[in-house]
Amino acid sequence: MGEYNNQQQRDREISDTGDAENLNQAEEKWETEQYQKTAERFGLRKDNFISDTESEIKPLYTPLDLKNFDYQEFLSFPGEFPFTRGVYPTMYRSRLWTMRQYSGFGTAIETNKRFKYLLEQGQTGLSVAFDLPSQIGYDSDHPLAEGEVGRVGVAIDSVEDMKILFSEIPLNKVSTSMTINAPAAVVLAMYIVTAEEQGVSPEQLSGTVQNDILKEYIARGTYIYPPEPSLRLITDVFDYCSRKMPAFNTISISGYHIREAGSTAVQELAFTLADAICYVERALEIGLDIDDFAPRLSFFFASQMNLIEETAKFRAARRLWAEIMEARFGAENKKSKLMRFHTQTAGTALTANQPLNNIIRVTIQALAAVMGGTQSLHTNSYDEALSLPSEEAVEIALRTQQIIAEESGIADVIDPLGGSYYLEELTDSFVKKCRKYLKKIDQLGGMVEAIKAGYVQREIQDSAYQKQKEIDQKKKIVVGVNKYQNNNNSTETELHQLDPALEEAQKEKLKKLKASRDQKELEKALAELKSVAESEKNMMPVIIEAVRARATLGEISDQLREVFGEYQNRNI
Repeated sequence: MGEYNNQQQRDREISDTGDAENLNQAEEKWETEQYQKTAERFGLRKDNFISDTESEIKPLYTPLDLKNFDYQEFLSFPGEFPFTRGVYPTMYRSRLWTMRQYSGFGTAIETNKRFKYLLEQGQTGLSVAFDLPSQIGYDSDHPLAEGEVGRVGVAIDSVEDMKILFSEIPLNKVSTSMTINAPAAVVLAMYIVTAEEQGVSPEQLSGTVQNDILKEYIARGTYIYPPEPSLRLITDVFDYCSRKMPAFNTISISGYHIREAGSTAVQELAFTLADAICYVERALEIGLDIDDFAPRLSFFFASQMNLIEETAKFRAARRLWAEIMEARFGAENKKSKLMRFHTQTAGTALTANQPLNNIIRVTIQALAAVMGGTQSLHTNSYDEALSLPSEEAVEIALRTQQIIAEESGIADVIDPLGGSYYLEELTDSFVKKCRKYLKKIDQLGGMVEAIKAGYVQREIQDSAYQKQKEIDQKKKIVVGVNKYQNNNNSTETELHQLDPALEEAQKEKLKKLKASRDQKELEKALAELKSVAESEKNMMPVIIEAVRARATLGEISDQLREVFGEYQNRNI
């Protein structure tokens, strides 16, 4: 290794002297004599080419753009610090990313059928979408749930629904991701009890619960409790799972919803990392050891339309997280430094106009995620700007991933774009810009204080406004929307329609459950839950007991509302 380093140093010295000077002169000559003359003829200006991160895009990138570039420090090799080129030594050569289509609608019966269909079509992991009442801790019979039951996801009121959701799906053989945040501890408890009644122990379960409340205050809005008790619930999950569920990811720290709210790619990455720093700090404050819980932290990002920029974002994310875990938190376990992440293609990039164009958009976004080294991927269906996805559209979305995996050759080599002067300059640029945001948030007192001050929300709002303005002014082209329009936006595919009778069926099932429970056992479990919530004990064991007693999601959430109160967003 010493000989290698000496040779690398000699190579750098050569490039820093004569070779660099010659290349600089050659580039200046090319730009003056070749590029500028042609550019003037076509009326090209520098401001014609601005990236989504609001940086000027040069016409050409060369080794001169990689000043003081140290391969081993900034890139190294896959599976080695700082993991820029990938978290595992073999990446997709040994195992493809998990193909995890996000699904859920109506009642547990309908969604169970969709899960089985996707598994039959080659999907390799499950991802559960919950309806809005479930996301904010209300049962289907609550007045505020009227008209929303099963609309944007599956309705889950109790463990009985969860059992139907995973009927004939062995939970020790499938990895499940659950997109739930404020009531994440309750939904995880339902999953644990469902597995238990299948004969599967918590130690055998693999998957992820999103459990990321900070981004709800920033971008999405499905919060229930104020930040402090919400963070306590999250760290209770960390603590419980570090002891009982070693193969389960305790959080999926989500930049996806930040990006969907209108942030830039740099903001998405910076704010996600700032959220992650906050969660780690809170876990350390309650006495957890960094290397006990950090290996099970995971992330969730969007993949938008700029293929090279998105690839650079993912690579920069790994490098930054490794640095943060080692330098800031002193993590020693290699697994604590690995940024493992799920990616979803961009919902906001889908258009209702000419919806079949969305198939091409999703393909480009999926390519960026794969070339960026994602661990799992959801590809959106082309009709999602019009309705819940149809079965045909879902199949095409899954086939998109399978064709990339099996036919494109991209999975044959690790980090296939690595070494591109443009990509490496972009990756380093992401790192530097993110560090500036993280420094600013630290100066504000951390992410919770930055959210309370409205700083993060304003940054995203400004970015969203700027992006829409560029679309309106046709500075940013969206095919079929502000250019190449036609009057035929229809598709022959029949759109998915949700049967309104499903809501009544869900309410009736809930009514029967409430009438059939052991009321004394239920009341005892809920009273114990409230008592523990008022203490400083870990709440997961009593939440699990309440679920076993057939307490509903809404009943458990209401007990916690009484103790913690509800969050009122003053920045809206």
